[in-house]
Amino acid sequence: MLQDPTIRVPIAISLGAIAGALCRYYLTVWSVQRFGISFPYGVFLINLSGCFLMGFLATLFVDQPTSPEIRLMLTTGFLGAYTTFSTYGLDTLNLLRTQNFSAASFYWLGSAVLGVGFVQLGAMLARIGK
Repeated sequence: MLQDPTIRVPIAISLGAIAGALCRYYLTVWSVQRFGISFPYGVFLINLSGCFLMGFLATLFVDQPTSPEIRLMLTTGFLGAYTTFSTYGLDTLNLLRTQNFSAASFYWLGSAVLGVGFVQLGAMLARIGK
C-alpha cells in the first residue's frame, strides 16, 4: 500500500505541511515576543528564509536528483505551509532566467499590488450587510 505513489505523495506533502505550519506559527510567536508588533517581523523573516530555502532546495534537487516524495514534502508541503512567498520568488526568478522580462515584471509587481488590492476587496465584501 505504501509503495503506491498515489498514497505516498499526499502523505509526504501532508507531513511536510504539518512541520511548515508549525514552524511558521512558532516563529511568528517568537518574533512578536522578541520584537513586538510594530512591524510584521515574523512574516518578513519567514518570507526571506522561505525564499532562501526554496532557492537552495530547487538548486540542490536539480544538481542531486531526489525522490519525488522528498522533493514534494520539502517544497510543496513544508515551504507551501511555511510560506508561498518562496514559490513567488522562484517563479519570478524562472521568468527572469528565460528573459521573459515583461512577464516577470507583471508577475512580480502584479502579485504584490493586486494581492494587496484583493485583500482590501475581500475585507470590503466581508463588511457588506453588517
